[in-house]
Formats: sequence, structure tokens, C-alpha cells
Amino acid sequence: MRAVVFERYGELAEVRELPDPHPAPHGVIVRVEATGLCRSDWHGWMGHDPDIELPHVPGHELAGVVEAVGSRVLHWRPGDRVTVPFVCACGTCPACAAGDQQVCERQTQPGFHHWGSFAEYVSLDHADVNLVAIPDDMAGTAAAGLGCRFATAFRAVVQQGRMVAGEWVAVHGCGGVGLSAVMIAAASGARVVAVDVSPEALELARRFGAAQCVDASRTPDTAAAVRELTGGGAHLSLDALGSPATCAASVNGLRRRGRHVQVGLLPSADGTTPVPLARATALELELLGSHGMAAHAYPRMLELVRAGTLRPDLLVTRTIALEAAPRALAAMGSAPGAGVTVIEPWS
Repeated sequence: MRAVVFERYGELAEVRELPDPHPAPHGVIVRVEATGLCRSDWHGWMGHDPDIELPHVPGHELAGVVEAVGSRVLHWRPGDRVTVPFVCACGTCPACAAGDQQVCERQTQPGFHHWGSFAEYVSLDHADVNLVAIPDDMAGTAAAGLGCRFATAFRAVVQQGRMVAGEWVAVHGCGGVGLSAVMIAAASGARVVAVDVSPEALELARRFGAAQCVDASRTPDTAAAVRELTGGGAHLSLDALGSPATCAASVNGLRRRGRHVQVGLLPSADGTTPVPLARATALELELLGSHGMAAHAYPRMLELVRAGTLRPDLLVTRTIALEAAPRALAAMGSAPGAGVTVIEPWS
């Protein structure tokens, strides 16, 4: 198969011929129709994830067709169109038994724990626990994001964030996850403030329902701007980028008893990030994490997609061939871009 592979962190990857994968007894091989380019992939390429072993094939948000199944797989057959959460759960640990597969104690993640979906084929673990059927009329380019950016945003806003219609929701960082959060919150009846440094990203946020936008490149104190625009602060705020600055701004932009949800990864040299906890204490703020969404929780989101209330297809602003993926991956560090880039390995 053809795949994007890198042998050293931070050095340009290349497209090579690699051996085709084989399914584990509990797993499947999926022929990749489309795979999203996510900032998490960039973090992995930079060496921020200790689970990656070199050489490595990145990619974790995907849609495709089941090509082969393991001997212990019961519910899936070759030809099924599927996506998968980026957290592939084991199905048997205490977290999984409690329904919390998104924090499985023995999780595997394609593109991190093993070779991922920047390839013509990808191996996925514990298929009966993790696979999600794609609606027949949904394009692979739109479905690819359901495993990471869109489902992650859905759970962050609706489940972890407990958003209520009429609330103010601030979204810091309008990349793939952030724009998904803007769309989901606005469609659910929230008033959304989008914060980003890119005018293009903010224009997309307006298109997807943001009531207010803050240009962080021209606003020294984005938290103060959010508090002013919302009449005292957001009820719910998401850091969808993952940086010390956006994390602090998200917390500082909340009103009393507001809720901060950390969605973006926060890598740092010593593994810690400064958080304004004095404000959290004084205002009784909630600080929450959100890590994807378990496969069993997808039906509620998919019903809204089928009804046309949510439009993940509109988030895709660029499709590229596999050969263009190495440079697109490298560019995410300096120019993440607005909207979502999707790779089509067979194009």
C-alpha cells in the first residue's frame, strides 16, 4: 500500500510503498476513502506524543470500507462503510464497563499507538466495540471528521459542556474542532462568540452561526472582549486550539459559575500548563476535559446529521491527494489554515 511515513520527528514525511496490514482477531482492515488532517497529527509528527514509535504513519480521523475482518469479529463484514472514534477502546476494562470508552484504560489510537490512516489501508482494533456505520448518502470526505473533530466537539459542547439553549458559548480557536463546536452550539440554540487570529476562520465561524467574532490578532485581551460581548462572560467556553494563552483566555472569559472545557492538546516542556485557578475558585468555575466520544454515543449526533441540522460536509474546505499530505502536515505548525483539509488516498 501507499502511505505517508516519517522516520524522524519534525522532518518532512514522504509517501512510500509499505506492506499491507492484516487484521487482528478482534479487528478489521479498512480501505481508507478519506482521512482528515488534524492538529493532533502535527503534534505527533513533532514528537509531542510518547506513544509513537518510529518509523510512523500518522492519521486518525477516517472513513472507509471494511476490507477484511478478524476471526473474532461478529458484527461487521467486508463492504461495510464505517468510521471509528480516534480512541479505539478495549471494551472490557472498568472504564469501558461504565460506558466511558473515550477514556479506556487500554485504548489504542490509529496514528499514535500504531500506524494510521494516511494510507490506502488502516488496521483498527476491537471492531465490535468501536466501528460506527456511515449513513449511505454521506460522502467519505464529510464522514472522515466524525471520528475526531466533529464527535469531539459534539461531546465537548453537548455532554461535557452541558450547553443549554440561550447560553453564551465562547470557542477559542476555529480550526476543525473549533468550527465544529461553533456549528453544533449555534444549531443547538446557543449564542456563540468565536475567537481566532485568522479572518478567514472567523468568516467561516460567522457562516456556521457565530453571533460575535473576536480577532485575536488585533485584540490584546480576548477574555475581556468575550466578557464585554456577552454581558459578563460566557456560560460555556472551549479551548479548541490547545495553548497556554487560549486556555487562560477561555477560563478568564467565563462568567460566575461558568464552565471551561479543554479540548485542544496542551503539550509543554514540563507537562504542565498555567491555569488561572484563583479565578476558578472565586467564581466557582468548572474546569473540564473532553477526549473524543465513544462509539455508542454516536446515534444522537448522527440523527442531527441525517436531519440536516448539523452539516459536517460544510467544514471541508480542501481535499488533497496523498502525495500532498507531507507538506500539508508540516504546514500546520505555522499556518493551520481555516476549515478542514481532507486527504483522499486513492485519488
